[in-house]
Amino acid sequence: MTLDRIHVDTVAHLASAIADGVDDRDHDDLAERVWTEFLDPLREDGRPVVEPLGEQERRVMDLEDAVLADRPYEVTHGVDSGTMNPTSFKNGLVLDVAQAAMAADPSDLALHRDRTVLVTVHTTDATFAPSVASGWTRYDDGCSERRVLRVPQSRRFADETVHELALSLAESHHAREHANVVEELLVLDGPLYPKRLLNWGTRDSDLREFAHGEEVREAVRNYVRLVETFVKRDVPLVGFVKNPTSGYVTRTLSRNGIETPWPDDTALFRRLLERRSDGHRETDALTFTSWFVSRGGPDEPMSAAGDARGVERRLDPEAYEVTFALLYDPRTDVLFKLEAPLAFTRDPETRERLTRQLVSEVADREGPPVAVSKADDIAGIGRAEKSSLRREFEDRFDAEFERSYDDVRWPEE
Repeated sequence: MTLDRIHVDTVAHLASAIADGVDDRDHDDLAERVWTEFLDPLREDGRPVVEPLGEQERRVMDLEDAVLADRPYEVTHGVDSGTMNPTSFKNGLVLDVAQAAMAADPSDLALHRDRTVLVTVHTTDATFAPSVASGWTRYDDGCSERRVLRVPQSRRFADETVHELALSLAESHHAREHANVVEELLVLDGPLYPKRLLNWGTRDSDLREFAHGEEVREAVRNYVRLVETFVKRDVPLVGFVKNPTSGYVTRTLSRNGIETPWPDDTALFRRLLERRSDGHRETDALTFTSWFVSRGGPDEPMSAAGDARGVERRLDPEAYEVTFALLYDPRTDVLFKLEAPLAFTRDPETRERLTRQLVSEVADREGPPVAVSKADDIAGIGRAEKSSLRREFEDRFDAEFERSYDDVRWPEE
């Protein structure tokens, strides 16, 4: 059933009433003030938590120039993991399936065949003991690896724990196992470190306990070792975040007495990077920031002062610190976040090369770099495959999955 015209009109009337109470011009002034006065550095409890690397800048690059720019890295690799999504069964099991893959641009079909498959399981059954080895085992003529992992018990957070651990462990293990094939640049589909797992340390008591458990430590250790491997080989790696969700900068501003109208950092930086003329958004160029170091919020554990969740760091602790830049594409009105370890971006030439590469690829594709898109396509588990996997589990468990009315309204097949 749809809204009748009279109801559409009344919603429009209410929207006008809301708009009358907002002076959007003030937002522009406040955004400029934040940029000029509060990011060099941004402080929390007196310590710098966000600060520029080199000169703080907002840059503009014409779209045609960006597409035609020389790209420093001729062969790039991307890695991603996709999941079935958490599924509950009537026998009490909650599980998720993650598949990780690495892709190359230009394509490497032999590499694209390799997979890492991880099934994460939540159960309160003390007698649960899967009839497979507890670690990684090879299959598919040795090209791929698989594993079953039991996650910590928490009825309230069963879905979250099976999902986040599956994603992070599958991706990080696959990236480490295939690091040696990357000669020029590796792009992770997502942040540099598993931020959702690191965020558990500030959440509910159950999750705070899990944040210091061996499962999270294993995931963090994988990313730490991955950084060390690439630093040792002098091959850069970056994280390409397609949907940044952090609100750390805006929350810190609020705690410092600067009340901001933006719901998160994405809205703030989009405001700072959007160019308008005569009330219309200009779409002839990409805009992006210089790089910043981040040592607060979810990035605090990986800062020099953080504990890396108990993982030993074999390099100078500062080498692991998260640095980021924001890239705005006005054609789609989308903001992307680039992340890289300070070990690479502390060098001005390297961060300029990374910026030029990623800006050029986004300009060309109106989206993520080719290697990331390929990895996303390879690792993704489609709707039909998810339905097939659920039927397989139902047959093996002799137990149906817990359906909701949403499964009736929106069947996967």
